Amino acid sequence: MKRLLAFPLLAVLAIPVFGQGVGYTNTPQIRGQKWKVHDKDRPNPPTVTPGATFSNGAPAPSDAIVLFNGKDLSRWKSGNGDAKWKVENGYFEVAPKTGDIRTRDEFGDVQLHLEFATPSKVEGDSQGRGNSGVFFHDQFEIQVLDSHKNKTYADGQAGGLYGQWPPLVNAIRPPGEWNTYDIVFEAPQFDADGKLAKPAYVTAFLNGVCVHNRKELNGPTNHQATNPYKAYSGKGGIRLQDHGNPTRFRNIWTRAIGTYN
Repeated sequence: MKRLLAFPLLAVLAIPVFGQGVGYTNTPQIRGQKWKVHDKDRPNPPTVTPGATFSNGAPAPSDAIVLFNGKDLSRWKSGNGDAKWKVENGYFEVAPKTGDIRTRDEFGDVQLHLEFATPSKVEGDSQGRGNSGVFFHDQFEIQVLDSHKNKTYADGQAGGLYGQWPPLVNAIRPPGEWNTYDIVFEAPQFDADGKLAKPAYVTAFLNGVCVHNRKELNGPTNHQATNPYKAYSGKGGIRLQDHGNPTRFRNIWTRAIGTYN
């Protein structure tokens, strides 16, 4: 992620500073960390080569909601109505300049399976290469990016909790190959006065490699900014980002997270 095409920019963006690292020096401090947002000096995660397959093509469990069946985008919408992205050959692809798409369903605590492929034709670099994103409740992004031999700021890597936490490792596959996300998102909770009672947490596997282990989010994820939580219902949709790159998606399903008896 670098910008949200579906929403107007609210402020003038800071100027990136390139040097030994790739990123910024003039962004806010991340709450609870020694690093700034997209800090150019933050170390990049080590690279791990994932196994040939993990949950690629995983069938949806019996209690799952299938968000994409390989045929149509009937369970998705855009800001202007029906989703406009291209559907073919069992996947759908970002149609640049058409805007982000969102699920018609809303979720609380949820398990998500999703598969994505960045373009096989490599164009651009850093955040301009195979960029998209998976947003929970329109606020919390797990980055989608071609991070294969592509230098960018640490908290913007594929698998990153954007602008807050880099992935533990870089487990992306080469451009054009299918990657799998298996994510558990725990929604934040607020008390009757609107104060934060429990933050959001994310557990995530990228291609079978753990990239976040119930990691706490300190608020919504943002580009060049850090904002506190604001009370809401704890439910929301899943949004996929149009960042101008023809990234592909397939085999998307969710399950509600139950409770112990």
